[in-house]
Amino acid sequence: EVKLVESGGGLVQTGGSLRLSCATSGFNFANYAIAWFRQAPGKEREVVSCIRRNGTPTYYATSVKGRFTMTKDNAKNTVYLQMDSLKPEDTAVYYCAATSYVILSAWHLSEQYGYWGQGTQVTVSS
Repeated sequence: EVKLVESGGGLVQTGGSLRLSCATSGFNFANYAIAWFRQAPGKEREVVSCIRRNGTPTYYATSVKGRFTMTKDNAKNTVYLQMDSLKPEDTAVYYCAATSYVILSAWHLSEQYGYWGQGTQVTVSS
């Protein structure tokens, strides 16, 4: 059974930091690309970042570039999202998603990813 379990969300003040984790099982993690998406209330789900199966390169949405860092630990079957300089507009439910093959020109599209976690809430207060 494929599982992706996010953790690390919470409440933080503007300018603060959080590190999200996505622990996975049930598939060959080293051969999968993993992405983080987020969805704020009343808004569509949007991509945050994507890391290819070999760990490089990593893609970021323009809104988080320079503030967020995504890493992949193949030994632990886990990906991380280090979020610094958080802003109120980063408030959302964050999801990790996995795919065995990602079309690079479409890495930002949720349809590329077949496996999803349940999400973790991130709230940034002003």
